[in-house]
Amino acid sequence: MSSEQTGFRQSLKLTDATMLVAGSMIGSGIFIVSADTSRMLGGTGWMLTAWVLAGVLTLIAALSYGELAGMFPRAGGQYVYLRESYNPLIAFLYGWTMFTVIQAGTIAAVAVAFAKFTAYFFPWFGEDNILLQIGSWQFKGSQVLAIISILVLSAINLRGINLGKMVQTTFTFAKLLSIFGLIILGLTLGYNADIVATNLADFWHAARWTGSEFESISGTALIIALGGAMVGTLFSSDAWNNVTFIAGEIKNPAHNIPRSLFFGTLIVTILYLLTNLTYLSLLPLTGQPGSTDAISAGIAFAANDRVGTAAASLIFGAAAAAIMSILIMVSTFGCNNGLILSGSRLYYAMSRDKLFFPKAGELNKNAVPGFGIKAQAIWASALCLTGTYGDLLDYCIFAALLFYILTIIGIYILRKKQPDTIRPYKAFGYPVVPAIYVIFASIIAFVLLIDKTENTLPGLIIVLLGIPVYYLIRKKLNHGSALNLP
Repeated sequence: MSSEQTGFRQSLKLTDATMLVAGSMIGSGIFIVSADTSRMLGGTGWMLTAWVLAGVLTLIAALSYGELAGMFPRAGGQYVYLRESYNPLIAFLYGWTMFTVIQAGTIAAVAVAFAKFTAYFFPWFGEDNILLQIGSWQFKGSQVLAIISILVLSAINLRGINLGKMVQTTFTFAKLLSIFGLIILGLTLGYNADIVATNLADFWHAARWTGSEFESISGTALIIALGGAMVGTLFSSDAWNNVTFIAGEIKNPAHNIPRSLFFGTLIVTILYLLTNLTYLSLLPLTGQPGSTDAISAGIAFAANDRVGTAAASLIFGAAAAAIMSILIMVSTFGCNNGLILSGSRLYYAMSRDKLFFPKAGELNKNAVPGFGIKAQAIWASALCLTGTYGDLLDYCIFAALLFYILTIIGIYILRKKQPDTIRPYKAFGYPVVPAIYVIFASIIAFVLLIDKTENTLPGLIIVLLGIPVYYLIRKKLNHGSALNLP
C-alpha cells in the first residue's frame, strides 16, 4: 500500500462515491442549456440528439475510465492515468489547466450561479447591486456571496472527509428528489397534448437562429451546429471524473470507483433526458423572442434562458420562481462541495511528484490536503472578483475535451506498456467502444476548432503556457530547490 493511501482515511462507500459523481455533475446547466441548444438546432429531434449523444459519450467515458481507476486506485485520478500512460509533462499540463482554469473556474462560476438565485430572496446579493466600481471593474453583491459560499464549503472540507461526504450526500439526494419531483409533476399535471403535438411536427427539421429568424440547415452546417450545441450538453455533464481524484479515501477503490462512475453518470443521463422531455411536454421548442409569457417564448427564448423556471411556472404558477431558485441553490451548493472536496486531491498527487507546492502534498490533522483546499479557495475567489471565469471556461472547453480523449487513448497505450498490471475491471466493449468515444469527441473538438476558433486557441495557449512552467519547476528541482510560494 502506498504512503499516500495510508495517510488518507478510507471512509467513502459506493453510495457516497456515486453521490459525488452525480452531485458534481448537476449544477445549473440542465435548467438553462436547453435554450441555447434549441436556438442552435431548431428541431426537437436534434435538440434531444444533442443531449442523448452527450449522455452516451459520458457513459462510454465513465465505463472506460473504470479500467484506469481499477489499475491506479490512488489520489489524483486522471492526473495519475495521464502520467502512467504518457509522461509527467502531459500529466502536469492537465493538472496545471485544472488548477488555473477548469476546476477553480468552474467553482467560481457555480458559486456565482448560487448567488444569482439566492438574490431572488435576498436582493442585496444580486448582480445589479454594485458595491464598488473602479474603471470598468465592478464589485457586486453576487461576488460577495459567491466568495462566502466558497470559503464556507472549503472550511467544511478542511474538517475532514466525513463532514464533506455528509454535505455531499445530503445535498445530492435533495436535488435528485426535487428534480424527479419536477419531472413527475411536469409529465402528469402539466402535460399539454397540443404543445407535444407541435413539438413532434417537423421532428427532424433542423434550423439555426440567425438573430432575426430560424434558417434551415443540413449537411456540414448541421454537423457544425450539433457539435457547437454539444458544448453545453457535454459540460452540463462534466466533473463526473472528479471521483477519481479521491481514490485514496474510497473503500475498495479498485471496485467502487468504476461502479460509482457508471451508476452516477447513468443516473444523471436519465435525469437530463427526462428533464428535457418534461420541458417539451410543457413548452414549445421555438417561440417568439421577447415574449413575456412562458408558452409564447418557448424553450428557445425563455427569459434569461431559464427554461427550468419557465417550465415550473406552468406547474406552480407564481410560486415557480421561488421554487426553482431554491432548487438551483441546493443544486449549485452541492455541486460546488463536490468540486472543492475532490480538486485538492489532484494537487496533492502533483505535489507528491514535486510538481506543485510541497505543502499541498501534506495532510492536515483531519487527514485532508488542507493547503490544497485553501489554495484552491483563494484562486477561485480571485476568479470571482475578476468576473472572467466564464471566458476562461469557454477557452478551456476544447482543452478539457482533448485531455479526455488523451486519457481514453491511454487505455490502449497501457494495454501494451503494462500488460501485467492487475485490472479488476476492464473497459466495456474494448477496443471498439472506447474508440467510439475517441472518434466522436475528436469530431466535436475539430468542429470547435473550426467554428469557435476564438475560444479554442486561447484554451490551447493556456495549456501550452504550462510547458515553460513545467521545465522551470524541473530546473529548480535539479538545482535542489523546492517549489515555494513567492
